[in-house]
Amino acid sequence: MQSMNTIEPIAIADFIPAVLRFKQQGWHVVQICAARLPDGCELSYSFGKEYDLRTLRLTVGDEEEIPSITEAFPGAFLQENEAAELFGVHIVGITQDYHGKLYRIADETPFKKKG
Repeated sequence: MQSMNTIEPIAIADFIPAVLRFKQQGWHVVQICAARLPDGCELSYSFGKEYDLRTLRLTVGDEEEIPSITEAFPGAFLQENEAAELFGVHIVGITQDYHGKLYRIADETPFKKKG
């Protein structure tokens, strides 16, 4: 059986409709990863179904907001809180938002570029 593994760049406006299609088609969240860019973050939301893996990749600016996927995938709240707390990503509407208190860390948003 041939499995599929794709990374698909996506605009913020197209993000939630794509997530909802994954939900309707029986996909599951596998991981959410944040990586710093000079003026923001790259977010990778990976979804799995059987042996296939599809990743939606967003590029967000430091002040840009991204909607949470927790309405469709409640278990994503931990990974979204982590991206918000450690990288300073502005994720709005997380159903269980820890407001920067998920980890006991000495520095606020330690992986966000300090200016």
